Amino acid sequence: MGDHRIIGITLDERTIVARNADVEQERRVALQDLLEENSFHPCRPAQDGYDGPYRVALRVEEGRLGIEIAREDGAAIETLVLGMMRFRRAIREYFAICDSYYQAVRQQTPQQIETIDMARRGLHNDAAQMLVDRLDGKADIDFDTARRLFTLICSLHNRP
Repeated sequence: MGDHRIIGITLDERTIVARNADVEQERRVALQDLLEENSFHPCRPAQDGYDGPYRVALRVEEGRLGIEIAREDGAAIETLVLGMMRFRRAIREYFAICDSYYQAVRQQTPQQIETIDMARRGLHNDAAQMLVDRLDGKADIDFDTARRLFTLICSLHNRP
């Protein structure tokens, strides 16, 4: 039985133009939470039977998300490629609702903050489910892993 988890994750820093403090904090939390607990298992078995744990690198290139999967020692296994077109709207909406949330935290009542946060979580959940669906047949991930990966995918985009 394999060790179906991510033990290291990197982001292609070339695609990140600039980050505000709030986005940077979200990225750090998502990275930390992902490494503490995740479920990740490529569907295509490695030729030699390697079955985890994995190192993952995320990059966006020419409108596609590349998920580079490597062994614990860093040796490449495969790269999964997903078109980003379906994610663009979710990323754009997620940035907009996050901006509203960050402003509300500084200026609004707790009830207003809670309303915006519920909308933010709903968008995040929908995007995470979309990621689970898009990875179907390529990699098995749980919902919490998908939520954290979506946050990291968003951090690869300064603004969509």
